[in-house]
Amino acid sequence: MTRIVVVGSLNLDLVMQTPRLPALGETLLGGPFSTAEGGKGANQSVACARMGASVDHLGKVGDDPFGGRLLESLLREGVGVAGVHACPDAPTGVAQISVAGGDNAIVVAPGANGRLTPQDLRADARLFDGSGAALFQLEVPLDAVAEGLDLARSRGVPTILNPAPWQPLPQEVLDRVDTLVLNRVELAQCSGREGAEEGLERILERGVPRVVLTAGAEGAYYRTREERGRVPAPQVRVVDTTGAGDTFVGAFAVLLAEGASLEEAVRWGVHAGALACTRLGAQPSIPVRREVEAFLGERSAPR
Repeated sequence: MTRIVVVGSLNLDLVMQTPRLPALGETLLGGPFSTAEGGKGANQSVACARMGASVDHLGKVGDDPFGGRLLESLLREGVGVAGVHACPDAPTGVAQISVAGGDNAIVVAPGANGRLTPQDLRADARLFDGSGAALFQLEVPLDAVAEGLDLARSRGVPTILNPAPWQPLPQEVLDRVDTLVLNRVELAQCSGREGAEEGLERILERGVPRVVLTAGAEGAYYRTREERGRVPAPQVRVVDTTGAGDTFVGAFAVLLAEGASLEEAVRWGVHAGALACTRLGAQPSIPVRREVEAFLGERSAPR
């Protein structure tokens, strides 16, 4: 079984469905309301676990009921939580999510996620041993991400960074990344280029060996020095895009760690992410492996 280690956030999502996203200063009647386990890091851990990987998560929650709920949820998914610690002086992170017609608007209060330190990761460094990939995002402090990248690289573990939410990345951080997975907005922010082709080329010039661009209904583009390509997205009825990118990253990481080609890993990511769009919520929408296999089979069957 492929082992994956994920360093990242854990949030409780507060989700409200609305007829449309409100304008600035507007009060809008919405509903229904629901809560769900989320956080980009935890979403990616769950996505990897549902794809059949053995997963360990490293992060922080508050010493409160929300934190307990998130830990119990990861345990139910089979995710190891020895590297998730309760922070006594900060609340568990929360995300306020408005969903309208498949679009969403999200505001995150990081809480305990912002207290993750390089020292925390060094204390749990053993969890990187023997992993097939290490996943990172930017909902936890950058110095902790940099330390985690170092710990992974020193053990020969391939690193995957999803630079969301965006913040400037020093060259010494990019130097530790084997694969960068990002969307169009993040690509422009990371590369300083408006066009996708120019942006991807610029990131390769900065020394990242592999870049994957997720592009919603267009699917995903991938680039290395030796190869380039695009995997189109299947048409689905979009209910909620929350968590679709994290689902992509999880499926992509597991297939890549299992030895699949870059194109095949991207294909699995695209189809897993598309399935996630057909359901409401972040973690509740993430498909299991057999669902993705069946979906891929349907799309490749003769018409």
